Amino acid sequence: MAAVPTFLFFKNGKVIKRIEGAKAADVTKAVKNLASQKSTGPARPPPSSTVAETPVHEETPDELNARLKKIINLSPVMLFMKGDPAAPKCGFSRQTVEMFSNLNAKYGTFDILTDDAVRQGLKTYSNWPTYPQLYIKGELVGGLDILKELNEDGELKTMLTDAMPAPPDFNALINKAPLMIFMKGNPAEPKCGFSRTLIQILSETGLSYDTFDILSDDDVRQGLKKFSNWPTFPQVYVKGDLVGGLDIIKELKDSGDLISTLKGE
Repeated sequence: MAAVPTFLFFKNGKVIKRIEGAKAADVTKAVKNLASQKSTGPARPPPSSTVAETPVHEETPDELNARLKKIINLSPVMLFMKGDPAAPKCGFSRQTVEMFSNLNAKYGTFDILTDDAVRQGLKTYSNWPTYPQLYIKGELVGGLDILKELNEDGELKTMLTDAMPAPPDFNALINKAPLMIFMKGNPAEPKCGFSRTLIQILSETGLSYDTFDILSDDDVRQGLKKFSNWPTFPQVYVKGDLVGGLDIIKELKDSGDLISTLKGE
């Protein structure tokens, strides 16, 4: 019969030492001796938390070309460069950004350093070996040398300006309806609490009105702030004149003047 207590020491699933009726000092000594020995057994399997790498899908040439075409058409004026306008990563890209800044140009950019497939694939797609590359309405214009020539001839500014959509006609927008609301979302689905509250108030008046979703057009969203000298949304216009935002509407409601104001009386 074995003595009590009995200590069993295992290594690689096998008993390698047994101490019966042991004292604490004997057990401590055995632990130290075993811990100092190097393992000669078979390698242990990796922890269960190890995750096998998922194979990355490699784009076919057709898939890459389709993606390149989509990126090129993200903006009417699209510049493929190293870095971005705030931090160009090469001298040629920096010179291009400075040129565009002097022309007050609007354009989209793609940092080729973030995607090697685009960086290499676009050279073949455009048959143009260097960067930056400028595209206008999906067509390659060229690199820095060509842009410099066009700029010296005065053609570049016209090309950049003509490519971009005309600025919004704010007078036409605010006069689209006698009561015009510029909001985030639409009456059925307001996209902010202020717009939601305004629609609730307007629904109580029974008045008809039209709306414009400023989230659908950033040029309108930013430009209307300057046009109206009113920095927030929603904005309410009656017969082309700005009434104000939600706070003004609440004040008019509390004073009993809301309906007459919205009717333009």
